[in-house]
Amino acid sequence: MTETSRQTSVTFSRPFSLDGVEGTFPAGTYAIEESREEVSGLSFIGYRRTKTTIELPGSNIALMSRRLVEVDPADLEAALARDVEVINVEL
Repeated sequence: MTETSRQTSVTFSRPFSLDGVEGTFPAGTYAIEESREEVSGLSFIGYRRTKTTIELPGSNIALMSRRLVEVDPADLEAALARDVEVINVEL
């Protein structure tokens, strides 16, 4: 099977948290990587998501460390939706 990855980014305008990940993270733009594998046996080319990761600040702020955390795409979408809801309420 062929595996590919796609890099994107998301921007949070407020501090946020993710289900299953300890901590609250500052507002900002975060790198996302989505790994996918080709689905065989189809009459067209299709891919299945196998892993989604987000690059978050590490726990050692002095060293500006970063950590790559696997997240459920639904949890990431929910965090983004909460961020948009907060913005809309404040307008």
